[in-house]
Amino acid sequence: MITNERLETAPQRFISLHIYSPAEPRGTIIMAPAMAVPAGYYQYFCRWLAEQNWRVVSFDYYGIGDSTPVPLKQLKTTISEWAQHDCQAVIAYARNLQPEGELVWFAHSIGGQLFGMIPNYHLVDRMITVATGSGYWRDTMPALKYLSLGLWYGVVPWLVPLLGYFPGDKLGVIGNVPGPAMQQWRRWCLHRDYLVGAEDLYHHYADVQTPITAYSFTDDEMLTQRNINHLHDFYCNAPQQRHVITPAQFELDKIGHFGIFRRHYQNIWPQLFTTVSRQRF
Repeated sequence: MITNERLETAPQRFISLHIYSPAEPRGTIIMAPAMAVPAGYYQYFCRWLAEQNWRVVSFDYYGIGDSTPVPLKQLKTTISEWAQHDCQAVIAYARNLQPEGELVWFAHSIGGQLFGMIPNYHLVDRMITVATGSGYWRDTMPALKYLSLGLWYGVVPWLVPLLGYFPGDKLGVIGNVPGPAMQQWRRWCLHRDYLVGAEDLYHHYADVQTPITAYSFTDDEMLTQRNINHLHDFYCNAPQQRHVITPAQFELDKIGHFGIFRRHYQNIWPQLFTTVSRQRF
């Protein structure tokens, strides 16, 4: 059964939730999305998780997807507020659904970057990251470096103030993003230590002791292995397993940064997440 709900994450701030509920859930998985990626993108993966008897809570950050109550140029939110308001509220909501069950933060890209910023992350039993890494522009894939320079120095500084938001859908870059969130992301991507350094959160990330299982892909068109390791190294006191996946392992030509959650990859989900299965997945 799939239900939709609105969750108030701060006064007059509401986000959209999609709840996938099996008859007897063994625990709850929160599907934390990537930057500007709506919850609907993960729907087939969430349904598969529900078939494995997990309750799944999928959501849109404020200003993304179904969590956009007004025209985007009128909506002011930062990425930090996604963590401090939206993610915190989703974790509290999910924990209350099943207080005694296991709670898993299943993070795609920025969903794993934000974990150390979430005030109540300690309520989560373990985190799984997929294609999560630092966005520092110098460490990204070579072809992306020049695009990043153009984006951060030539486009965002004038286009976002002009329009009030980042029109990613029209530009074919990322997706539509609230103006303050895009400007904050720019600042992070220009800092050598990404969000941890830009916001001076080193001790916050070092405090995290939540077990982490990380999956990255050798053909990720956005992140290098340096990006992946750099971000996860900030979680220096969290037990970690890191898995580097090649498409050839599954007789595929491509997986990339976004591919694994697409419907036509569903046949490899059980095999890909074997390690997680041993941890009661």
